[in-house]
Amino acid sequence: MRTLGVDLAADPKRTAAAVIEWLDGAARLVHLSLGVTDGEIVDLFAETDLTGIDCPLGWPRAFLTFLQGHAVADPAALLRHDGLAGRRELVYRVTDLFVMARTGLIPLSVSADRLAHPAMRCAVIQAKIAQRWGAQSRDGSDRLAEVYPAASLKVWGMPPRRYKGAAASETAQRVSILRKLAETAPWLNLLEHQDRLIASDDMLDAVVASLTARAAALHATLPPDPEHRGEAREEGWMHVPTGSLTELIKPQPL
Repeated sequence: MRTLGVDLAADPKRTAAAVIEWLDGAARLVHLSLGVTDGEIVDLFAETDLTGIDCPLGWPRAFLTFLQGHAVADPAALLRHDGLAGRRELVYRVTDLFVMARTGLIPLSVSADRLAHPAMRCAVIQAKIAQRWGAQSRDGSDRLAEVYPAASLKVWGMPPRRYKGAAASETAQRVSILRKLAETAPWLNLLEHQDRLIASDDMLDAVVASLTARAAALHATLPPDPEHRGEAREEGWMHVPTGSLTELIKPQPL
C-alpha cells in the first residue's frame, strides 16, 4: 500500500505532498515535495491507494442553503440564521463540531476563516480527480479522505499546536514532534528527510496526513454517527485516528 498526504494551501508554493510506502513491518517515505501543483496532486492520487488531504472537502449544508437564499433574495432562508447562534450554524460543519467535542481542538471554519481560498482550490482538485478517476465521496469512503494533522498529533501523544512557523520555538516544536515520531514509530525511517521536515511545517503536516490516510485505509478512524452520514457525504468528514501509531503497521484487513 501507498498513502499520499497533502497539506493544501491556496498557493502551490506552500502546498506539500508526502507518499509513504507500507511494507511488511516497516514503512518508508518515498516522496516528499513542496510547491505542489494541482496536476501533481492528481498524478500522485493515481499512483497511491488512499489520499489524506488537509483541507475541508465541502462547506456546511446550512451555509450553502444560506447562499442560495441570498442569491434568490429569500428572506426566510436568511432570517433563520439571525443572531450569533444562527450564524454559528453557517460556520461549522458536523465534522468540525464532532472533532471539537472529541479532541478539544477548534478547526478553522471553511466558510468564515482563512480556509476559504484553499477550500476553493480543493473543490477544483476534486473535480479534476473526478474527471480522470471518478467522483470521490467526501466522507472518505473512497480513495480521498479529509484529515486534520493537529488532531492526529494529539491522539498520537504529540504537541498539536505551536509548531507552525519559522520562529525558533516553532522549529523546536517540530524537532520535538520528530523525536517523538522516532520513539513511537521506529519502523518509519524519516532520517534522510529530517532537515526538510524541521524546516517546513507544511512538509511535516503532509507526512502526518499520509500517516492518517493509512489509519483511514485500515478503518482505524472515527466514523460519523449514523444520523450524520448524510452531512458527512455532503460536507466532508475529518478522519481522526482511534489508536496508536503502532496500529498502522500491524497487518489488518482492508
